[in-house]
Amino acid sequence: MLPEVRPHVSAPLAHQLEHQLGLASHLEAGHLDAEGVAGIAVVAAAHSDGYAATGHLLGLLAALPAPTKAGERFWSDLWRSSGTAYLLPVNIKAQVLRSLAGEGTALARQILSAVDEMTPPQRVAAGEVIGQALAESDDLPDLKTQVIGELWLRDLELTAWRVLHADRRWDDPAGRQAFVDAWTST
Repeated sequence: MLPEVRPHVSAPLAHQLEHQLGLASHLEAGHLDAEGVAGIAVVAAAHSDGYAATGHLLGLLAALPAPTKAGERFWSDLWRSSGTAYLLPVNIKAQVLRSLAGEGTALARQILSAVDEMTPPQRVAAGEVIGQALAESDDLPDLKTQVIGELWLRDLELTAWRVLHADRRWDDPAGRQAFVDAWTST
């Protein structure tokens, strides 16, 4: 599940195109030469990690039972077992919808807060609930539900961190130069 990229919503990429390449967001493609197209490709590739991580984050959430009447029991069990309401659909709906537009940082922050809030026993219990749901939906009867759930939680946590890491701001020329200076003087 890849996020839909809309330039008016994805300010960081649009800002980078304008800042790094001097391309106004309203510029028509017919006015670009090969160098301009290549520049756009480079800037877009620099942002692809964030979009890929956001897409993976959404894919992980899509593997869980849908937040419908049929999935109520799962979400209730997850809340009780994890001790956190941060992951409940009502609390992440707005962030999920923003992530579908390519802006995954708010969702990533909330996920990391939820995981951080769990005690080790709560994490194990949440992993069991998640693993049970995944084993049923993916027909994985030969794997332990606790292992499946823990792997899913680790992947969710790592992917949320990747979304935040990819969102770091490298558009500061002074910061970029300080980085280069530090590495060349070593």
